[in-house]
Amino acid sequence: MVDLIGLAVPFAYLGILVGSLATFSSLYRKRKAAKSTSLEPWFGPHVQRNIYFSLLHLEPQPGQEKATPVPDSILKAALLQRATEDIRRILAIRGAKQPLSQLLQGGSVGDELWQRFLRAEKGMEAELRDVVEEANALATNWGQTIFQSANEMVNNAAIRDKVAELQAKGKADREWWDKERASIQSKFMQELDEEKPAETPKGAASGSVNSDEDAVFVEGGGPVSGSTPGSKRGTGKKKKSKK
Repeated sequence: MVDLIGLAVPFAYLGILVGSLATFSSLYRKRKAAKSTSLEPWFGPHVQRNIYFSLLHLEPQPGQEKATPVPDSILKAALLQRATEDIRRILAIRGAKQPLSQLLQGGSVGDELWQRFLRAEKGMEAELRDVVEEANALATNWGQTIFQSANEMVNNAAIRDKVAELQAKGKADREWWDKERASIQSKFMQELDEEKPAETPKGAASGSVNSDEDAVFVEGGGPVSGSTPGSKRGTGKKKKSKK
């Protein structure tokens, strides 16, 4: 009897411990699930999806029994825009998964951010399946090619944005170069004006030379103007005229 009581105590302890762990695990999972549902979504509102559902379930106008059906062409265009936005979000998820995983392993980010990311990834998987089903309902086998068309649209939009960015950058660079060239030209012309020697008057220079060359001293002591170096010097005396 004593042995049974001695064995019952450890078993009771183990039962209490296992029950406590099970209760704690259940409460933890419930709290974690409630916390994951209250997490902020990774992406913002899906406007294209909301537009598609609004067109698909269009409500009748006041005074009408049934709503005017939306043409299939408009529904296809709206669904294609929805698929285009899905492609952008898939590319964003693929680009962020590896860096976020490395940050999580290094302890740089918390588990809450990782849970938000996983939730967004699962939501996109469900979104893709829904788009494929809607595409097949609108057109036979369209679900197999709708994302290919959406991917081409995303690539074309990216190319147009890149071209527009390069054109804007080229215009800004051209304006900068025009201003720089005008500034360089203005400085160059200013330096030329400063280095240009002052011009001497032509009359003054020629006059001084001619005066030096033409001045001839005679015996009388005064210069005779109008004489040249090759002309004969005068004696200063007047010749008497013969009678």
